[in-house]
Amino acid sequence: MATVSEFTFQTMDGIDIFAKKWMNKDVGTPKAIVQIAHGMAEHIARYDTFARNLVTENVFVYGNDHRGHGETGKKANSIGYFADEQGFEKVVEDMRNLTTIIEKEYPDIPIYLFGHSMGSFLSRRYIQRFGGLLSGTILCGTSGNPGIMGKIGKVIAARESKKKGSKTPSPFLNNLTFGSYNKAFQPNRTEFDWLTRDEKEVDQYIADPLCGGIFTAGFFYDLLDGLLTTNMPQNIGVIPTNLPIFLISGDQDPVGGKKGKGVIQTMQQFKNAGLQDVSIKLYPEARHELLNEINKNEVQNDIIEWINAHL
Repeated sequence: MATVSEFTFQTMDGIDIFAKKWMNKDVGTPKAIVQIAHGMAEHIARYDTFARNLVTENVFVYGNDHRGHGETGKKANSIGYFADEQGFEKVVEDMRNLTTIIEKEYPDIPIYLFGHSMGSFLSRRYIQRFGGLLSGTILCGTSGNPGIMGKIGKVIAARESKKKGSKTPSPFLNNLTFGSYNKAFQPNRTEFDWLTRDEKEVDQYIADPLCGGIFTAGFFYDLLDGLLTTNMPQNIGVIPTNLPIFLISGDQDPVGGKKGKGVIQTMQQFKNAGLQDVSIKLYPEARHELLNEINKNEVQNDIIEWINAHL
């Protein structure tokens, strides 16, 4: 039976980060801990079902609302905005701070990092900087290298920030980034059909006041800057080669590209850098949010099996 508790921790620059943990009080020590990095325009509470399922397997779960998201963003009045400087790196450091809390509460228990979508980008940067702290990483709904389009987008985001202010929501950048995602699923019922085939989950996302919304020009600059940094070969080259990585994606996920093209590209980057244990699973017909897809039980069982195989 999962017990859920909430807490906050403070960053070096004075931001209160909201966090949750799921545990079983009847079990003194878990066999593993999963730290979750959620995606853009959502929050950690959306992972409750997944976390509770992990607890039944004696895997405890921690996760925080990133800067600009959920309760963290609400309290700081900064929804849709990371930070004035080095926003992407600061969010990665916030995740590192949560790992430190986990290490203090459960020394010597293996920690696995699960990152979804934007959380997968942050996790890819995390393993470049702090990979030695982890026993494995699961990247869900990730993408390939944005390349020249990412560089152009970063220039546009810098210009928008200068012209309209970095904290100003940018419908233009939002449309530039996500405008094409729904096209493959026409005729569209909603703007978010690309998230999952489960219409109930899509409707819950739309109804959630802490989901969706138009993010700021400063956020898009940080995100694109972070993606470009994460894809640099010299940065991929410092990931510990013995760190196991499991990439999962729907083969209809527009973030990962047609038939998972970008996910496969990312797997290849890891292998080219000498990583010894990199595996991938693409789920036929599944879209972006695998944990909210109609085959979510299959996905969660695969994650649990992968963790058990690596303990």
